[in-house]
Amino acid sequence: MNQDETHADELSTRDKSRRERMSAERSDESFFEPGRNCASVRHAQRFSLLIDGEDYFRVLREAITRAERTVFIIGWDIDSRMKLRPEGANDGLPDALGDFLHAIAAKKRCLRIYILAWDFAMLYAFEREWLPVYKMGWHTHRRIAFQMDGKHPLGGSQHQKIVVIDDRLAFVGGLDLTRSRWDTTKHAPDDPFRRDANGAPYQPFHDVHTMFDGDAAREVGMRTRERWARACGRRLAIRSHRVAITHDTWPPSRGVDLDNVRIALSLTEPSYLGRAPVQQIRTQYLDAIARARRSIYIENQYFTSGSIGGALSESLTREDGPDLAIVVPRNQSGWLQEMTMGVLRARLHKLLRHADTHGRYRLMCRSVPALGEEIVNVHSKLMIVDDELLIVGSANLNNRSMVLDSECNVSIDAGADARIRRVIAAMRDTLLAEHLGWEVSDIVRERDARGGMNAAIQALQRDRDEHRTLVDLDPEVSPELDQLIPPDVLIDPETPIAADKLLDQFVPKEKTRPLIGRYAALGVLALLIVGVAASMHWTPLGDYLNLKGLTNATRHNATRHIEAFPLAPLLIVFCYVPAVGISVPVTLLIAMMGIVFGATSDGIYAFVGTTIAAAVSFWLGNPVRARRGAQARRRARIA
Repeated sequence: MNQDETHADELSTRDKSRRERMSAERSDESFFEPGRNCASVRHAQRFSLLIDGEDYFRVLREAITRAERTVFIIGWDIDSRMKLRPEGANDGLPDALGDFLHAIAAKKRCLRIYILAWDFAMLYAFEREWLPVYKMGWHTHRRIAFQMDGKHPLGGSQHQKIVVIDDRLAFVGGLDLTRSRWDTTKHAPDDPFRRDANGAPYQPFHDVHTMFDGDAAREVGMRTRERWARACGRRLAIRSHRVAITHDTWPPSRGVDLDNVRIALSLTEPSYLGRAPVQQIRTQYLDAIARARRSIYIENQYFTSGSIGGALSESLTREDGPDLAIVVPRNQSGWLQEMTMGVLRARLHKLLRHADTHGRYRLMCRSVPALGEEIVNVHSKLMIVDDELLIVGSANLNNRSMVLDSECNVSIDAGADARIRRVIAAMRDTLLAEHLGWEVSDIVRERDARGGMNAAIQALQRDRDEHRTLVDLDPEVSPELDQLIPPDVLIDPETPIAADKLLDQFVPKEKTRPLIGRYAALGVLALLIVGVAASMHWTPLGDYLNLKGLTNATRHNATRHIEAFPLAPLLIVFCYVPAVGISVPVTLLIAMMGIVFGATSDGIYAFVGTTIAAAVSFWLGNPVRARRGAQARRRARIA
């Protein structure tokens, strides 16, 4: 039994029978069950779905300028240099986020701003703003409090993306206030405003966020205070909802998509320091898939969760199951994620494709002409089921978002309310129109005419070389790479990773040294590096120990002696053979030859030398391979 089948079988009998009952008939009871598939259900006077960074960041800046008492910002990442309005705000305030918040705090004496960012792993150091505590803490106004949140188990992260203003207006979704997030719905290849803090362009970026008010916003404010208290060890006395506000917090420039609605708040929180785990988001996703009858529309950055994949696979095998359309990025960002999360996505895609006996499953990505090798980075975390259920938040469809990271989703269940159903359907059709490059009316016309979501998508797909559209994605990996990448228990863990177990995966227990010894060795190494750096900076040693000086000296002395030897080129080439035989890295050999002989000669020597070394290695290893092959065939005949 393979890994994906194991995940599917791990679904409990009780939850599985419950999902079967829900798919067979729709109960009159509410879909939401506080304490099980959500934390709470609260009323909101107004709700809007904000599509892409231009929409979200514009109204967020406007809302912050209207804040009177408190602004809470919780994120996976915060960058003080990002601009909420790169095209220009024209409100007389600074463009950069850090300076903007500083100016707002200085202008309003009663306002307090609280910023909570994940105390990130060093793996992300080159993707983050360095010294965020200085940028957003010491260097900012005294009425701005900045805190790094490190209260997570090993391998977990603070992944929520929340802003709450005066406990009366809340923003929840997938967009962090950080670099490379702003974009328009057109995702134009040459948009002049899609630049990071250093002025460098970045690839198109698609995401969704929500904005709502009322008791639902107050509930989110309470949850953010709890998060702050856990991270900082102290509670806040300010309660904005008890203070009279002089004006409406809703940004006047943004219309309302839906009024008078109940919103459910769902969480993922790992077990940590005695706190019981919370897995409401996973439960809600599984319940939502089980109740689907006509269509499931998903946008998500990652698609690797075994439990979600098992539930979707089950829905595809049903004869009366729903259409399933999933929009993801064409590939994961960076080679490391492509080699890990990309492989896991391909495995899950293979499972669903095998289960799709009725032809209802489609995995797709955005295509925009003139992008070339770039992609539209689909970062959304959204699911819409049957025009009735909307789920938006920070949780990806991977294992860690279900159980390990801190996540926050909001959802709306239309039930029998035709008014809410029409709005939810319009939200899905608006997203499909953006992706396919058509008008919303075209989506509605084709869906009604062809009787289904996927049939409408297929009818509206166009030539990818001339139009923006959705294209089918069929991710596959070679058998060699599939065997090389470990199971998702390490790449996409479902439980916190114990430090000793993580170490055992890479270092055999009998070869590990005592912890104190390892720390002492690291300390000595760090002191040596600091000492060498200081010597090179404040003594003449730096004039001699530099790449240019070493290269010139080495090249002069080496070539002077080598030129005196008539067979020098042949000797250099054949030096590759014993070096490769004792496992000296070829890249190191090429670098050394480049320093000694220069780029032109090195290229010739490296090409000839590596070719000869490879041929000799193959010739020496061929008898061994043949002998092992014969042994394997004999064992097979005996078996």
